[in-house]
Amino acid sequence: MRSRAARVIVWGLGICLLLYACAATGLYAAMRQTPETFGAIMSRVPTIAMIVLPFKPLWYSARGGHLRVGDRAPDFTLPVLHRDQKVTLSEEYRHRPVVLVFGSYT
Repeated sequence: MRSRAARVIVWGLGICLLLYACAATGLYAAMRQTPETFGAIMSRVPTIAMIVLPFKPLWYSARGGHLRVGDRAPDFTLPVLHRDQKVTLSEEYRHRPVVLVFGSYT
């Protein structure tokens, strides 16, 4: 009787571990999607999943990118506010040093 109970417990834990791994893998796959797709997926994920699954480490891994301290910033072109012009990082960098500030001022 004891060995049967032990097998049931081991199988139950194994199934729980497999479900946990599948859920974490699914969450990681969702994090690798575009922000719009990720938002649509996350709107359907129950709150308890965010408590149980390792959200922060998965997020850092999925969205970490390949840039490291000291790497050059990727080139990009953006429209200038209130004008019909565009600014390109590589063009600006040729003429003077460039500082990129990201944040919210609201």
